[in-house]
Amino acid sequence: MKNEIVLKELSTAELKEKLDNERSLYQKMLMSHAVSPLENPSKIKESRKNIARCLTELRVREIAENK
Repeated sequence: MKNEIVLKELSTAELKEKLDNERSLYQKMLMSHAVSPLENPSKIKESRKNIARCLTELRVREIAENK
């Protein structure tokens, strides 16, 4: 819930920047996990969910803009 509130307060540009950062972090975690196991592999799952949350908020804004 707290994460949703933060995403709704961000501007679209900030949200896209956050999405790019989250995607790069996700890729880095996947690569490092393939080489040697991460201490906390659940962070990969959390990162994937954060990417989905950002994409969802961007889509909601796009739909609202088209109405």
